[in-house]
Amino acid sequence: MDSKIKEAIFRQVEREPFAKKFDLKLVDLDDGYSKVAMVYTPDMENMFGKAHGGALFALIDEAFETAGNSHGTVAVALNMNISYLASPSTGATLTAEAKEINRTHKTAVYDIKVVEGESRLLASCQALVYRLDKPLPFLDQDQGKEIRYDPDKNGL
Repeated sequence: MDSKIKEAIFRQVEREPFAKKFDLKLVDLDDGYSKVAMVYTPDMENMFGKAHGGALFALIDEAFETAGNSHGTVAVALNMNISYLASPSTGATLTAEAKEINRTHKTAVYDIKVVEGESRLLASCQALVYRLDKPLPFLDQDQGKEIRYDPDKNGL
């Protein structure tokens, strides 16, 4: 993987407000691959005292976003199909691993799994991106500068 792209994506995730809200951490990144972690906390529970689907979706979507954009061009979500299989234990570290299983010039498909610990499967997702022929807008920006993505300015 191109080191410039890898460093830029890691930097963006560290700055991303949504990732900060859920304390999402990008652990690993390669072409078409991403691994993201978060700690499951009680404020992520639904009215039944189990994991809210939105909390697991947040983790899945961050892995999807980073894997989909790992080729250095903008990729936007078209579809996600998630199966929730189990609820995590409070305080557990959860990881979502996104793997590209097919890529064309315009689309790419990802298989994403969420696990607790090393192997307890919590959710499974298949997701589809639309690949734009535009470089990531933050690749050439100053590393110390705050970066804000403006979809109107960048043509999405």
